[in-house]
Amino acid sequence: MVKFGTSKKVEEKKDEKEKSLLASAFDLFTEKGFKDTSIQEIVDKAGVAKGTFYLYFKDKYEIQNRLIMKKSNELLNSALKHVDKKNITDNKERIIELIDYIINRFNRDKLLLKFISKNLSWGIFNDKMNKVLKETEQDILELFKKNIASCNSKIINPEVTLFMIIELTSSTVYNSIVYSNPLPINEYKPYLYDEIRKMLS
Repeated sequence: MVKFGTSKKVEEKKDEKEKSLLASAFDLFTEKGFKDTSIQEIVDKAGVAKGTFYLYFKDKYEIQNRLIMKKSNELLNSALKHVDKKNITDNKERIIELIDYIINRFNRDKLLLKFISKNLSWGIFNDKMNKVLKETEQDILELFKKNIASCNSKIINPEVTLFMIIELTSSTVYNSIVYSNPLPINEYKPYLYDEIRKMLS
């Protein structure tokens, strides 16, 4: 006879192992780099057997991709919460505030910036994300599309506009923060925000 709650405990233990593997992989990837981190090191740090790794992930690339989606999604969620607290009524300025939050977070946490490495849009546009990430709190894409669509009725495809804004931001601020190219980030921001406002006009 199976005791009540046993299956729930089994699921919780499985979730704990998966979270431990993800946390260990993230720490090692950001400390040592993806190339120099082995699966054995990930499982040793997580305190699980090597066979356990393959119950959750096909290989090192899969856990890296999952982490990029997870970290991008978490960042975008926290940015949305930040904007909601600001009570900004102008939808264009809501988008600018959201982008500003993301840039400031990247500037404070360069390891996170380098890890996501220009793949911020995965937090919204990767089709597998909602099936994989249990932490997803809201439909980010729908919220963004609603905000962008409200900026101007002339925007034909809010999803494409959003994709362009996220891609423009993640690729150009990477170079600005890491290499000060073409300008240091605080000098570059006004140019970026002007372009985003134009895209929303």
